[in-house]
Amino acid sequence: QVRLVESGGGSVQAGQSLRLSCAASGYSSSTSGMGWFRQAPGKEREGVAHIDSDGTTTYADSVKGRFTISQDNAKTKNTLYLQMNSLKPEDTAMYYCAVLLQPQITYIQALGLMTGKWCGYNYWGQGTQVTVSS
Repeated sequence: QVRLVESGGGSVQAGQSLRLSCAASGYSSSTSGMGWFRQAPGKEREGVAHIDSDGTTTYADSVKGRFTISQDNAKTKNTLYLQMNSLKPEDTAMYYCAVLLQPQITYIQALGLMTGKWCGYNYWGQGTQVTVSS
């Protein structure tokens, strides 16, 4: 079964950085993409960043240029990262690592992720809290 365990969250000041990690197992990296989404109290889930099975990345407009998604090994892809720089108070949320059971997101899904309207993952972990204070 798919198992996803996030780590690396914490409390930081605005402008600082955090690196989230996700230990992943039980899925096929050749036929699945992975991503991060977040959810703040009282708000909808928001897709943050996605990486296709071929390494193509897509980012929400709200984090583009500040966040970077990556995987540790092109072959095993068993650890997913999210490097978050120049953090803002509005980035405060629970962050989840997720798996999408398709190798590439579609054009429509990518547009939705970029605008914060798509978050259609099949599996996700328990989450790690990120709190950014001003």
